[in-house]
Amino acid sequence: MFLFLEEKPVNSMRSFLLAGLLSLVVDWRLSPCVAEDNWTRFRGANASGAIDKATIPLAWSDSENVAWKTALPGHGSSSPVVRQGKVFLTAYSGYGLDASDPGDFANLRLHTLCIDFDSGKILWDETIEPSKAEQKATPRIVDHGYASPTPTVDDEAVYASFGPSGLVAFDLSGKKLWQRSVGTGTKGFGSASSPILYKDLVIINASIEDQAAYGLNKKSGEIVWRAEGIREAWTTPTLAVLPDGSTELVINQKNWILGLDPDTGKELWRCKGIDDYVVPCVVVDGDMLFCSGGRQNRTIAVRAGGRGDVTSTHKVWEVVVGANVTSPLYHDGYLYWSHDKSMALCVKAADGKEVFRERLPTSGRIYASAILAGDRLLMTTRDAGVVVLAAEPTFRELGINRLGSESESFNATPAIAGNSLLLRSDQYLYRISVGK
Repeated sequence: MFLFLEEKPVNSMRSFLLAGLLSLVVDWRLSPCVAEDNWTRFRGANASGAIDKATIPLAWSDSENVAWKTALPGHGSSSPVVRQGKVFLTAYSGYGLDASDPGDFANLRLHTLCIDFDSGKILWDETIEPSKAEQKATPRIVDHGYASPTPTVDDEAVYASFGPSGLVAFDLSGKKLWQRSVGTGTKGFGSASSPILYKDLVIINASIEDQAAYGLNKKSGEIVWRAEGIREAWTTPTLAVLPDGSTELVINQKNWILGLDPDTGKELWRCKGIDDYVVPCVVVDGDMLFCSGGRQNRTIAVRAGGRGDVTSTHKVWEVVVGANVTSPLYHDGYLYWSHDKSMALCVKAADGKEVFRERLPTSGRIYASAILAGDRLLMTTRDAGVVVLAAEPTFRELGINRLGSESESFNATPAIAGNSLLLRSDQYLYRISVGK
């Protein structure tokens, strides 16, 4: 820093170098704040679902602490993401909004939206036509909809997955850059896996669409690699950064947990996993991976970094505790779930021992995963509001906050940006912040 206080004249090259050094110092110091103002993928930074320093309201309602409420052009279960003061979201319209009267499939449209973070105004709304391979509306399909995967965003583009209708990229002004099919297979309740970014790649688990995972060039949409043999996995992939600085791509699927090279898609290791379909994403603490799923609600802790079959060497524990749909949240040595069977659940991360299991105030299923804002856990129910718990290994309820009408359904995992909570129903997007 003393170099910047030097009073002697410097030549242009030296000025350029010093300015570059200053910019690095400024970027390094500002980066934690910038990261907290952005929430760029499903469950935020590497699916952690947590921002430790966020200060959101303890209580909110239709008349308290709501900065804005924006009507959406259609339904959806995807989560909002935030970048550069803009919120991005997907939705669907024209068909399948009502299971009893789904309408004409020819009218189905798939939306990618950009919303101003400060005002809630929709800045642009771009649609694509669906693939003919999309499932026809049934009560099960309508329950989840045609816009379940959460988009991901960087400084150049937003990347949104619509399952059998493909992966599409728009620049931040709404110009379509490319669209790429990653298979047209369908199954069960539809598509769910969200895309993630790694270096110059968009990575997507297309297990349902093609029994494969893909790495696509994010600028062109061209396929860089394809990893076959991904079975019965609706889960969003996770990146694990190891102590030596290397990165592994982790996909939890039926029967096996896989560690892949994210640059090439090549398999590095596999661990015997859950003998059923998998929906929750893997949660990381250092080189420890916490993998849950299946109708028996199993959770497995495995250490990353192995090679070959690591079942006997890297699996740390396995318990019949966990969740079938919702992803866990790691915090201070414990794992928490807003369990899809309407429970709050906590286990020790060291050994999987159950700490508490308490009923949440809803009779319906829960599809949103728990998130952490400061010292509070937020568990979103579909029809009974957001339950706020103390982020501690005792069940201590701090409040229940309800929004909207009885006709609204809240299936999406919330997002946090700065000191605001973004909460999406099938009809509206809400921004919640103190004093608004």
